[in-house]
Amino acid sequence: MASMTRTRSGTIPSMETSGDEFKDNTIIVVFGASGDLAKKKTYPALFGLYRNGYLPKDVHIIGYARTKMDEEEYHKRTTSYIKNPTNDPEVAAKIEEFKKLSSYVSGNYDDNPSFQNLARHMEAIEKGYKIRGVNRLFYLALPPSVFVPVAQHVKVCCYATNGTNRIIVEKPFGKDLQSCRDLLSSLKQSWQEEETYRIDHYLGKEMVKNLLVLRFANVAMGAAWDKHSISSVQISFKEPFGTEGRGGYFDEFGIIRDILQNHLLQVLSILTMERPVSFASEDIRDEKVKVLRSIPPIKREDVLLGQYVGANGKPGYLDDDTVPKGSVCPTFAATTLWINNERWEGVPFILKAGKALNEAKVEIRVQFKDVTSGIFKDISRNELVIRIQPSEAVYLKLNTKTPGYAFRAIPTEMDLTYKRRFTDTNIPEAYEALILDAIKGDHSNFVRDDELDVAWKIFTPILHWIDGREGPRPKPSPYPYGSRGPKELDSFIEKLGYKRGTGEDYWPTTNVSSL
Repeated sequence: MASMTRTRSGTIPSMETSGDEFKDNTIIVVFGASGDLAKKKTYPALFGLYRNGYLPKDVHIIGYARTKMDEEEYHKRTTSYIKNPTNDPEVAAKIEEFKKLSSYVSGNYDDNPSFQNLARHMEAIEKGYKIRGVNRLFYLALPPSVFVPVAQHVKVCCYATNGTNRIIVEKPFGKDLQSCRDLLSSLKQSWQEEETYRIDHYLGKEMVKNLLVLRFANVAMGAAWDKHSISSVQISFKEPFGTEGRGGYFDEFGIIRDILQNHLLQVLSILTMERPVSFASEDIRDEKVKVLRSIPPIKREDVLLGQYVGANGKPGYLDDDTVPKGSVCPTFAATTLWINNERWEGVPFILKAGKALNEAKVEIRVQFKDVTSGIFKDISRNELVIRIQPSEAVYLKLNTKTPGYAFRAIPTEMDLTYKRRFTDTNIPEAYEALILDAIKGDHSNFVRDDELDVAWKIFTPILHWIDGREGPRPKPSPYPYGSRGPKELDSFIEKLGYKRGTGEDYWPTTNVSSL
């Protein structure tokens, strides 16, 4: 009798397994190991994977940076952001184990001798492997100015000829279409596309990954997912703090490059793409590219720019000593994108992002069209809200009859708040999920080269306008620190047909006796 493979109910096989997973003989090299990104994100993510048993069994992590420091200082830095608030002895023991499987090499980013020294360090570790064949994962937690030289030197000096090599590259991937193409071209001279993992950490967030299941595993969702039912879509990113002394870096890129062109556009592509033929990585990425190709470049009249000013005892953007004097760099932007295909033609997609706003929030708000007029008057629209962070949640705003004798309709909600529904589940950090994907050889949640190209085509014209390449730079509208954004924001959204109602920013408990 033939044996049958049993699978768990609801699993998606092509996303659950991979034939190219690193299971042993693995070294992970973190370039930029002394920097903030490595300290705050990369190493805590690696520890999270180690603690939960997801790293290869004999893994060794090597930190590499220009900074001269001994092993004690290196371990102190790499574990400083690993959380153990209750001083759990089990976690403390795991941290000590984690330190033992990690070492540090100091060197430059632009000369062969430094990378040859790194190669000798790796080879010394690999001599202890019992099985032939090695796996090397190189993580570039570095500024883009050194992406290319590091990638080239790694290929020349540290590339394993008797195993599998992968390289993870952090954003930003260029500043416009041409610089992106130049960067991609330079990296491709050393690394093949299937070896390259371009990381956008939003693709690792739980609710962004959940969009695929919400959309394509629910008939009820799919039936209303088009221009016939949906009036508008907003994807919002809000931070309650300003540049905080990092204005020099921010001023070079601005809010559109920092958030909209990558993070929010990635969310948009998953939200609007057609059903892939499978959940294999290339099938998913094919559909993302197809929908992005249907979006024309953003027009100037579809852009609202803002810059925060001092308020409530908080300094304005121009009060930051690291910001160039008189800068007109926007710290807030709202842009409207249009998708010219059969499903979405005529539906405005509003991408909004800003610093120094009234709260911390990233969410998707899908507002449906009005019900047929006649039996109801001034009734609230249905809305689907997907909260990406903080406090992952899905809300569906519905109209229902008021309880009791009265026959009136009031808005209420179906509420799936993860912390309440999945009380015993630990949601992994985005970087944990993505590093694990790279270990497994799964490209699904990484950005492909042609996807980057078409994304930059959408944004490059307005970025050149904002940068002053086509005449005077536009002056952003001022908005107070701690506000919702520029005063023009409501009219900007309302002209696109959005109807603002009660409960937009929270779901209140309804006191029926007051109605």
